[in-house]
Amino acid sequence: MDNLTHSLVGAVLGQAGLKRTTGLAMPALIIGANLPDVDAACFFWLHGTEHLAFRRGITHGPPALVLLPLILAGLLWAFDRWQTKRGTRPEGRLPVRFGWLYAMAFIGCLSHPFFDWLNVYGIRLLEPFSSQWFYGDTLFIIDPWLWAMLIAAVWVSRRREKAGAAKWARPAQVGIAAMLVYIGANGFVSASAVVAASLEGKSFGRAPSPYARIIASPVPLAPWRREIVGGGKGSWFLGASDTFSGYERPHPITVEPCRWVDFTDARRTNSQLDAFLFWSRAPFLTRAADGSVVLRDARFTDPRVGDRFALALPDVKCEELTSP
Repeated sequence: MDNLTHSLVGAVLGQAGLKRTTGLAMPALIIGANLPDVDAACFFWLHGTEHLAFRRGITHGPPALVLLPLILAGLLWAFDRWQTKRGTRPEGRLPVRFGWLYAMAFIGCLSHPFFDWLNVYGIRLLEPFSSQWFYGDTLFIIDPWLWAMLIAAVWVSRRREKAGAAKWARPAQVGIAAMLVYIGANGFVSASAVVAASLEGKSFGRAPSPYARIIASPVPLAPWRREIVGGGKGSWFLGASDTFSGYERPHPITVEPCRWVDFTDARRTNSQLDAFLFWSRAPFLTRAADGSVVLRDARFTDPRVGDRFALALPDVKCEELTSP
């Protein structure tokens, strides 16, 4: 998910009462909820599509989720000591207890892979023990409805706290419950869309097997709709599912697809290709202007995503993908 969502999740957890456990609990929760994204620094040393194979991996796995909170807790604890020596420590801050500070940082960090798992991009939850990708297919990467829900919960809770209300944490607790219900409802919509696509299996036409893979991809601003991506082995189809208006049968991707190529040998010498195929869940080939191919992923076919999710292969000639 986007970092605003991660930050709001940390904030709502704090407002739900966790910030009363120790001084600096709120920054531990909010920073911790974003901390696994330190892997974004890979853009400074990786090139092309190599970042696709690095992101959402080592910093999102079990060892990092133990070590990153420890580092964060240590830095916050040292910051509190530094302010104390300088005489600038806020009087209203609760005593900083390292054990609780680590627990808050850990909870914040733990929330991060959970929310990243909820979209179609994927996450390697077991890295470095396993490089398997996991996909929740539940929420779009940026969900304004979730933003509104969390912002309202934090704002009302903060307002009641400043007013001296006894149960100031209740709005945040209700917000967390509403968020979980929203996530559950979206999960049901995705599962229902996959079932509908499975029942229409023959509509995947050219795919080697109509049930090779079906992805129900959430779309922006419409949690009741899903884009259906189905097919396999370089032949993919797009459709749609709407909770209210029904299921739209998939149609072939209409961007001049090319016949799939066996890249087993090429991956050994082309790090860009290897990175892309390691990350890709629904790879397919399209024709470039010069007759070569461009490697894409059916999850990200919108031209607005640009070349971030595409790889040009000028040495590979496009062979026409014939109709069945």
